[in-house]
Amino acid sequence: MKFTKNTKIGEILQQAPEKAEILLEAGMHCLGCPASQEETLEEACDVHGIDVEEIVNKLNA
Repeated sequence: MKFTKNTKIGEILQQAPEKAEILLEAGMHCLGCPASQEETLEEACDVHGIDVEEIVNKLNA
C-alpha cells in the first residue's frame, strides 16, 4: 500500500499495523482514539504540528 497525506489513520493501522510505531515516534499518541480512525494523515499531522511529507516518506520507505 502506498501512503499519501489523504490516507486515513484507520487505513494505515488496518493495512500496515507495523507502521503505528512511526506514528507513535512522531508524537501521535492518540491512535486508539475513535476519532483518529477517520482522520487523514494530513489532518493528524496538522493537529500535532508534524510535517506530513516527512511522515509520508517514512511510511513509504
